[in-house]
Amino acid sequence: MIVVAGESLIDLVPDGKVPDGPPDPPDPLAPLLPRPGGGPYNTAIALGRLGARTAFCSRVSTDAFGDALVAGLRAAGVTTDLVQRGPEPTTLAVASVGPDGSARYGFYVDGTADRLFALPGRLPEDVRAVAFGTLSLALEPGALAYEALLRRSAADGLFTLLDPNIRPGLLPDPAAYRARFAGWLPFVSLLKLSEEDADWLGGDPAGWLERGPGAVVLTRGGAGLTVYTREYEVSVPAVPVRVVDTIGAGDTVNAALLHGLVGRDVAAIGAEEWRGVLGFAARAAAVTCTRAGAEPPFAGELEGGWGAGPGPGALRFSS
Repeated sequence: MIVVAGESLIDLVPDGKVPDGPPDPPDPLAPLLPRPGGGPYNTAIALGRLGARTAFCSRVSTDAFGDALVAGLRAAGVTTDLVQRGPEPTTLAVASVGPDGSARYGFYVDGTADRLFALPGRLPEDVRAVAFGTLSLALEPGALAYEALLRRSAADGLFTLLDPNIRPGLLPDPAAYRARFAGWLPFVSLLKLSEEDADWLGGDPAGWLERGPGAVVLTRGGAGLTVYTREYEVSVPAVPVRVVDTIGAGDTVNAALLHGLVGRDVAAIGAEEWRGVLGFAARAAAVTCTRAGAEPPFAGELEGGWGAGPGPGALRFSS
């Protein structure tokens, strides 16, 4: 089983269609649609849709949004036994989508349920990996509990994935966060982050590898993905699609990596095998980008080498 630990929230996403011609100027008062979201939540949903045995570990509101979030987990086959419930409101994220499909967020986080997450008891015996990231490791007091779970999971010999998914507007003391991030690395098996995250953190893959992770995967938007190990680096291109938005694409990459690597020593994986894992992650993320909001693919949608090239069962989308 894979446990994903971190926040769930509601993304308020612009209700718009991809135009056939040049896009109209964005309307700041355009209608917004509520969509389930949050990096860890999206990762758990994506894992469930890929067929991986998955559990979500978080604190979720008992309000109507919280009920919808829990229902979404169960519909994807994700176990909710590790979900704590509380009367605090659900976190809201207001998304604005640029002409290229990239998303920016404004957050409403004060007093929300995830902030009061408490360190759970021992995880089930069949847990093999735990994933962490995003707001849950940045907002106190819950961040301390998630950090304690990260350290305990590593001490128990579990595979750990960290996706910092930086939200600068929620980090009033960047230097303190960067120091804290460095302190997590000895407890991380696989570090995955975007180019924007890497630039903000001010580090580099070689330096992060020296601190503990067996591999670092960098997502580079339309340029694809790259993995760095102590021995080599491998890159794969992005799959060309018509992008609706990029919401949830990075979280889908997390799920695809976990699905392919859980239980493995990532430092010992060969370059060609990494190429296959990254290619699968790129295809899965591409499907997510063709849909509004975080809607990762089901396993059946990736069968036949989705986006891998012309041929039977391979779908192609124009950019």
